[in-house]
Amino acid sequence: MTPERKIPERRSRKARRTRDTLAQAAFELVLDRGLRNVTVEEIAEAADVDRRTFSRYFTSKEAAALDSLRGDGDRINAALRARPAPEPPLLAYRRAVLDWLADPGAEPWHRRPRIFDLLVVAEEEPTLYAVFHHIRVDAQEDSVAIVADRLGVDPRQDIRPAVTVAAGAGALLAAQAAWVRGGRPDALPALVAEAFDALSADLLGEPRPAPEHRRGAPEQHPGTTSTTSTTEEAEGTEATP
Repeated sequence: MTPERKIPERRSRKARRTRDTLAQAAFELVLDRGLRNVTVEEIAEAADVDRRTFSRYFTSKEAAALDSLRGDGDRINAALRARPAPEPPLLAYRRAVLDWLADPGAEPWHRRPRIFDLLVVAEEEPTLYAVFHHIRVDAQEDSVAIVADRLGVDPRQDIRPAVTVAAGAGALLAAQAAWVRGGRPDALPALVAEAFDALSADLLGEPRPAPEHRRGAPEQHPGTTSTTSTTEEAEGTEATP
């Protein structure tokens, strides 16, 4: 490696460390004191940099506080690229999300300290939620490109990749909302699976029996049949390990 190449790489590592330090400071301050009680100047001071340095990396305190979530879309998309080609797109998206949730090395939300608390705050603070929405949209754009590549189509001409990702991301968002409102940090994987089951069964077929934690709801009317179809059956494929 030439000395000329080492210098940019060293600068890149230093920039990454600075960004991570600012993001961690914002994350902790927002959770400890509340979004409205934290200023950009205080985040910069906690990271031992000045305001101008903060502005080189982030446009707002909200963007800094949520920066740790940006990589999760990349991890889901990496899992989506790795799914077997024959899988139907929505099933591949579902399994990519569940692969991410099951991988301790990927630090999914329910395994990462205080992410649950951060998303609770995001549900309550409109400006924080707006930034979270933009992070999701960026990840979904990449997902659409991946699904289009799997189908061998141009996403500008074929609507199926966008519909697939909108449906899958909507299921994940519904599960995330139920998760933060339910107060059980360990429940996310089960809620994600339930959301995808609802997408493929309840909304596209006959109603399923209520999950165990919702037993006691009104019974089905006489003559109504419930389905036991799994997501894989509803999408016409066999489950893979």
